[in-house]
Formats: sequence, structure tokens, C-alpha cells
Amino acid sequence: MPDRFRVAVTRRLPKACEDRLRENFEARLGDDDTVYTPAALAAHAAGADGVIVSPAEVVDAPAIAALPSSVKVLSTFSVGFEHIDVAAAERRGIVVTNTPGVLTEATADLTMLLILGAARRASEGERLLRSGTWIGWRPTQLLGVQLEGKTLGIVGLGRIGGATARRALSFGMSIAYHGRRPSPEAPAGARFHAVLEDMLPQCHILSLNCPLTPETRHVLDARRISLLPRGALVINAARGALVVDDALIAALQSGHVAAAGLDVYTGEPALDPRYRDLPNTFLMPHLGSATEETRFAMGMLAIDNLAAVLAGQPPKYRVKI
Repeated sequence: MPDRFRVAVTRRLPKACEDRLRENFEARLGDDDTVYTPAALAAHAAGADGVIVSPAEVVDAPAIAALPSSVKVLSTFSVGFEHIDVAAAERRGIVVTNTPGVLTEATADLTMLLILGAARRASEGERLLRSGTWIGWRPTQLLGVQLEGKTLGIVGLGRIGGATARRALSFGMSIAYHGRRPSPEAPAGARFHAVLEDMLPQCHILSLNCPLTPETRHVLDARRISLLPRGALVINAARGALVVDDALIAALQSGHVAAAGLDVYTGEPALDPRYRDLPNTFLMPHLGSATEETRFAMGMLAIDNLAAVLAGQPPKYRVKI
């Protein structure tokens, strides 16, 4: 590139990614403690040609409006982009990019961890040991659910849902899925359901793997939870707002849902404190893509996207409304 473009980054990135930014740009790196109000984000981006943001920042219309006129691209270190007002960015001529594909396998691994943790009551077992109250093996102690022979229902069988389905097959599960149309990611034998309500009564385990959109917000509400067979498991490694918390918590309390494995939460890092108090929840702190390999690949792709836009080239992954 003929010039050293100026780039602002809101969070710490893997070291190799930060090294690349320092070598190729005039880089203003971020930290993991700043709360980015619109004014704070604008100040951090002062004079920048591009900004790399993360899902931890809410880049809404006021934040977009406050950005300096120098900003040409917002590159998000994520697949999801619901934290960015893409329409507001487009109105200002700012390109928005994201990082799909590279986190598929890591997030599918984590989804299986949530399934196994919920099915085998892993949190309860760990607490029993850590509390020092375990008195030894008993025939009926912490009996969980075996995966073989169960039906996994997937809402949103894209890349991550497809990778999760392939893993579930190796555990002897059968696959049902719901989406707007049949998915090319579906493994052989997976059953497509155009109507979510038709699939839910078949699901011993329900996994939410769809993006958060106006149509999918609160897709799992009390009415749909009631259609699950009693004792079903609910898994969410996508976005917290797919779930109506009051409805899921009530189902966990009543036993209609036997357990939930959750990696994402509405309003995170805050979460409804009742989840922490329930014994039948297996909770992770949004670790879906948290492997060294994946976060490195995400960072490099975010930089690739940003560099392409600044060089006047189309980015590999541009978000459009």
C-alpha cells in the first residue's frame, strides 16, 4: 500500500495480529477495559481510516454519527454484526465487514461441550467435588442423559450448525433442523422442518445456531418451549437474545427443560442471576470461538478485510443489509 493508513482497534488482539497491524499501519491499539460510549469510540478513532471493533462494542446509530469523517471501514472481529447499525454506516459511506467461516469448527466444538455438560450434569458434579461433599460412587448419583439415540434439533443449520450436526452424528444422534430453506450444510439423513413448531416435539436436545435478526429475536419463547418434550435440553451458543430468559428459567425450574447449556446471554457480560443459581445449568462465558487458532484466524481476516477496503479493493466479507 502506498500509504500507512491509520487504524484504531478497540480491544486487544492475538499478538501476531497486533504485530501485523504495527508493521503495516499506523496502529492505535485498544485494551480490554474501556467502555466505549459513542464519544469514547469517536475519540479513539480520531484521524483513523479504519476501525476494528468487537462484539463488546455497541456501534449503533449515535456511535456511527459520532465517528470522524476519516473512517472508511468498520471491520468487526466476529461473524455476528447485530452490534453494528449497518444501515447507518452505509448512509455515511462506511463499509462494514465481518469474519465468517474461520470460527466454525471451534464454535461447533463448544456447542458439543454445552450438550455434553448439560446432558451429564457436569456443573453439578464439579461443584460436588469442589465443595468437598462427595462421599463416593453411588448407583443413582447425578444420573444424566445418554446422547445415543436422541434427536438433536438445530435452529439455523449454517456452517456452525452443520459442523455441530456432524459431530452429533458421531455420538449416535439423529438430526432435525429448521431454517428458511433446506441447507446445503445438512448431513445425509437430516430432516428439514420449514415450521419450527413441527420440529420441537421431536427434539430431545434443541440447539440454537442461528444469527440474531429481528425475526429470530426471542425465537425460543414460552409457547415454543412448551412444545419440547418434557426433559429436553436447551443449548445456546449463538446469541443470548434468541431466548426469552423468563420462559427458559421457568421451564428449568419446573423440570420441563431438564438442563440448559449456555455460552451467550442477553445483556452480557451481565446475565440473569437466576441462571447462576439453578443447579441444572451448564454456563460458559462466551467462549465459542476461543481457541488460539481461531482467534488468530479471525484477527487476520479482520485485518485482511480492512486492508482491502483501504486499498480500494472489495473485502472478502462485506456485510450488507
